[in-house]
Amino acid sequence: MSKAPRLFFVCLGNICRSPVAEGVMRARAKARGIQVEVASAGTGGWHVGGAADKRMTAAAALRGYDLSAHRAQQADSGDFYIHDMIFAMDSSNHADLLDIRPPDATANLQMFLARTGGGDVPDPYYGGPEGFDHVIDLVEEAVDAILDDIEAGR
Repeated sequence: MSKAPRLFFVCLGNICRSPVAEGVMRARAKARGIQVEVASAGTGGWHVGGAADKRMTAAAALRGYDLSAHRAQQADSGDFYIHDMIFAMDSSNHADLLDIRPPDATANLQMFLARTGGGDVPDPYYGGPEGFDHVIDLVEEAVDAILDDIEAGR
């Protein structure tokens, strides 16, 4: 049996988009019997040690995803050696990750929505409840596509 892929989801503050991607990936991988190691972080350190945003935690819970144990952390250059795939939630996060990526990095850095049409996962932080629901819709679709690729050995 091959080693479980190590997946890392990165947004700005690690309180909305990347925690829900982590939670959805854990739940859907388990449901499909696919072994993965999952973590998340933000490019900024404002929320380090804090919980996921209460609005995202509530929206995720309505769909069966538990974010209650999440604690925010900040991405750093060492993450490029720990994880196999690093998924940036938007182009700004991607640029920030490129800035800290070591020249000999082993992780594959990619946009989170690359398999489902590309573009950015919008940050719901300053919006209403519909923004959180929309993000979860995008995350569920992208996670399923990532799991399809893992299952197919791609």
